[in-house]
This record gives sequence, structure tokens and C-alpha cells, in this order.
Amino acid sequence: MSRNWEGAFARAAVPFALIGAFGLFSAAAAAQTPTRPPTAAEIEARKAMGGYFPERMKNPNLTSNPPHLTATPLDQIPLDRIQVPPGFRVEVWAHGIPGGRMMARAPGGAVFVGTRTIGRVYAVYERDGKRVSKIVAEKLVQPNGVLVHNGSLYVAAINRVFRYDNIEANLENIPAPVEMTEAFKLPPEVHHNWKFLAFGPDGKIYFQVGAPCNACEINPGVHGQIRRYNLDGSGMEIVARGVRNSVGFDFHPKTGELWFTDNGRDWAGEDGFEDELNRLPANMIGANFGFPYCHANGQPDPDVRVPNPCANTILPVALLGAHTAALGMRFYTGKMFPTEYQDSILIARRGSWNRTERSGYDVVRVTATPDGRNARVTPFMTGFLDRANNAYLGRPVDVMQLPDGSVLVADEHNGAIFRVFYAR
Repeated sequence: MSRNWEGAFARAAVPFALIGAFGLFSAAAAAQTPTRPPTAAEIEARKAMGGYFPERMKNPNLTSNPPHLTATPLDQIPLDRIQVPPGFRVEVWAHGIPGGRMMARAPGGAVFVGTRTIGRVYAVYERDGKRVSKIVAEKLVQPNGVLVHNGSLYVAAINRVFRYDNIEANLENIPAPVEMTEAFKLPPEVHHNWKFLAFGPDGKIYFQVGAPCNACEINPGVHGQIRRYNLDGSGMEIVARGVRNSVGFDFHPKTGELWFTDNGRDWAGEDGFEDELNRLPANMIGANFGFPYCHANGQPDPDVRVPNPCANTILPVALLGAHTAALGMRFYTGKMFPTEYQDSILIARRGSWNRTERSGYDVVRVTATPDGRNARVTPFMTGFLDRANNAYLGRPVDVMQLPDGSVLVADEHNGAIFRVFYAR
């Protein structure tokens, strides 16, 4: 069992953003003139440049964290370092799934886990009274997105989409998938294009298509957006624009509205720009969330400049810290946790690379009203970051609620899934 949380928030070296911003347009932004979209020539020029990467922000001491793509032995998983609020406990629910990231659960209890760099999709399930894992698919390009609906497993690997029908009945002999790539017609760019999948209350399947750069002008009809489709890949509709890189979204349990995380751009300083938690109002389908011109709570981009950059932009519900890599998120609707957790959001923050003093590497809880106001961000699961040595012990990537009300947390670095439960 892990140690309880005792003063973790007070010890945090990097403060959390405690107060949310606005769920809708600010009055000032709404009164401004909309920005001019880039021309085709401008878009191609920026793509040729690889996006904006200003010399003043380059730092040879900041490089991406290398992925850990081998299984971490059980006795080396840092369970004893994890801290949670009083009354909560943590256990290792599964391990031996290197690179495990986003999760989807089938009705019979099997959990499917997507990955990025290692190119695999795993199944975690019960066999002969023991929890085992096996590879469902491999040698794919970043098959991060997984979804189970009507007994079928959907897997999205950049622009390729596969469907494995009747998957739980065939875990010992995985069937050949139905390829649906042509139906969905997703763009092939890899940068910020690893997928997150969700099934909406409208019966649609939701994908995101990230910006193919750090910061650049994009074609808003192709990149920097969240889309929805019919399950067969028809009827594509863009529901949110100006979204740099969302790798987590869910639907409010009372309103059914889409809420999503979005990663702020890099190379804009140690504390800019912060990751976001956003809400898409039901009557504003197709609205703009700012990228690449406007970030966080209405901050203009220093490199991608246009007049009135935050005009007609929906501002975040809450800010989630600079470079924290806020990814998978879920509304909590279970009955196991205390009542104050109802309808709050748990968000996995994978952790920074473009920052000298590391930030993130945890799971936070966000409370807000259904209209996105009065947001408050507090720590929920910490201990993956060794602040004394500025080193990380784990990288939480996704969260998922189980039928009993406990919550699974996928740790990409250790190739493990933790189960958080309330035991008081």
C-alpha cells in the first residue's frame, strides 16, 4: 500500500493554478474583430520552416525525455513513493505493459491499452484467476487511441483506424481487424497526431487531429481540431478548432458537453504557456480555442502574430501548469469516493521536458460548476516526481473509472497500471 498524502500540496515546488478562467468568450475578446485565416501560401511556408522555433528559446540542456520501453519489475515500481489524500489507497493493478498509455474497458472487464513509441496495443484480462496481459497488435505507428463500443475494439494509429469485433470472446486468439482507414480519411502527419478516442452521448466517435508543429499557422480545416464521426467513419464534423494537442477528453455527466485537455506550446519560456482544461458549450459547436495565436487566459503568441489574436476565442475553464503535459481525463461518477468527488475531473499530467525545473508527473483533481466556472485544481496522486533530484519516477498518462468506483491510472514510464481506491 502507498503512504497517504500528508502535506504534498504544501511541499510542491511548482504551484498549481488554483483558480479557473472563463468558460465562454470574454467580453473584450468577443468585441474584437476576428483574425484573418492564413493563406495557403502562408501555411505551406510555415510548414516548410517546421513551425516557429525561435533561436532565443533554444536550450541545449532541454531535450525530450527518453521513453522507457522495457518492463519494470514489480519490486522496482515506486508504489511506496505514491501519495494520495487521507482514506485513499493505491495498489499495482497490472504491470509488464511497457509504454502503456490510454485505456479502454470492455463490458467483461478486459482493459485495452494503447501506446506511442513501442507501437503496441495490449489487453489486460483475467485468466485462470490471474490478471495477465498480452499484445493485441504491434508494429503500428503510435496506436495511442483505443475505444470499446458494442463489443468492438477501435484502434487509431495516426491516420489508420482498425476495428476488432467481438474482441473479448477472442482474447486467446485475436481476430484479424477490419481496417477503416479509408472511411475516416485522417491526415497522415505524425507530429501531435497520436489519437485519443471517446464515444459521445450523441452516438458519435470523437478523434482529435493535433497541430503538426510546435507553433505555426495551420489549415483550420485539417489540423488543430477535435472531430466527430459516425461509427462507420461517415459524417465527419469539426466540433472544436484552435486546439494544439488534446490527448484527453470526456463528456460532462449532467450536460453532456465536451471537456478536453490541451497542451500549451513549447519554447516560450519556463512558465509559458500553460496547459488548459477547456469546455465546449453545446451551442458553440465548431468554436475556436485560440491556437496558434492565443494561449492560456488570453495571452498572445510572441512568434505567431496577428492583430487581435484572442478575438472570438473560448478561454479555458482552468490552467494546468506550464509544460505539465496534461493528458487523459475523466469525470468521476462512481460511488466509492467521498461525495465531494462527484462530477469532479481527474487529469493525468505526464510531466514536462521543456522546463528546467520539472513539473507535472501526477494526477490532479479539478472541481468546477457545469458551466465551467469557479474551477479549482488540487493534487490527487503525487510522488512520481523526486523534487530533490529533479527526476521522475513515473509518468501518469491516463485515468479510467472502474464499475466499483475505483480508478485506474496508467503509468507509461513503468509500464504499469495503478488502482486507486477509498478504504476509510
